[in-house]
Parts: sequence; structure tokens; C-alpha cells
Amino acid sequence: MSFNIALVRKAIGIGLCAVVGFVGIGFGHATQASAATAKATATVLKTAKADKIITLGKEYIGVKYKFGATPGKTTSFDCSSFTQYIFGEFGIELPRVSSTQATEGVKVEKKNLKKGDLVFFRVARTGNKIGHVAVYIGNNKILHTYGSTGVTTSSINTGYWSSHYITARRVL
Repeated sequence: MSFNIALVRKAIGIGLCAVVGFVGIGFGHATQASAATAKATATVLKTAKADKIITLGKEYIGVKYKFGATPGKTTSFDCSSFTQYIFGEFGIELPRVSSTQATEGVKVEKKNLKKGDLVFFRVARTGNKIGHVAVYIGNNKILHTYGSTGVTTSSINTGYWSSHYITARRVL
């Protein structure tokens, strides 16, 4: 048997190129899959944190509203001390007042709200400026505190809250 060394070298070269090409393609897909998995994991973690914040907040349903309530106290809340407290329990620091909380995170369109987003409203005493904050809890509902009801849930798409909505921010 005689071998043509040039043909053998050419065959080996083609084989190596094919292996390198397939390995490269494989690594490319692995990187994309890994990035997609990381993004999905981050989304799951944010949703879990939002659920925990909402669950904690619901534990305070009925706690009285007091304008200017002392931050960190749970015997009474105003809207921003409430959001500051429940988010703070999970390591998310928010400023003390609603208008400043409205500068945190990233802006979210109303149609894209997710659980845990902060939603902001104008109230009579603030004219067209932000004067109230609530937490979006899903299904067009918000968790917040105001007036004689204290901590409560409300529909974001009806009545007063619908007509006074200003913006929303995602801090998770």
C-alpha cells in the first residue's frame, strides 16, 4: 500500500477545520443559552422578591394612616414610609418621600406594570405633582395606605386612582 502524503495532510487539515468549526458553533450556542438562563433566573428572583415584599405589606392591612409617620415604625404609616419600610426589609433602600421615590429605578409604562413596581399619583394637596405612592400587586391592584382605611388594596383602573395616576418606576 502506498500513501499519498499530500492527500493525507489535506484530509487531516479539512477534518481539523471541521472540528474547530463545530466546536466554535457549539460554544456560541452555549454562551447564548447561558445568557438566556441567567436572564430567566434573574426574572424569577425579582418576582420572588416582589412576592415577598407584597406578602409583608399585606400583613399590615388595616394599620392606620398618619401623614408624616415616623419612618421604620409599624404602628402607623403614610404612603412613602410604608413603601420605604416594606422594600427596606428586603434590602431595597428608598428615599423618604413619594416625589423622591419617583426618581428611583427605571420608568415603566402603565401597560407594562409588574408586581413590585412603584406607582405614583397626584393628590389634591399637591396639585399635578406626585403626592402618593403605592405598590403594584398584579391584576390591576395596588397596595398602599391613605385616609381612614389605612393600609389597603385598591383597583388602579377605577375611580380616583385611575384619574390621578401619574407614572410608575421599577426598583427591583
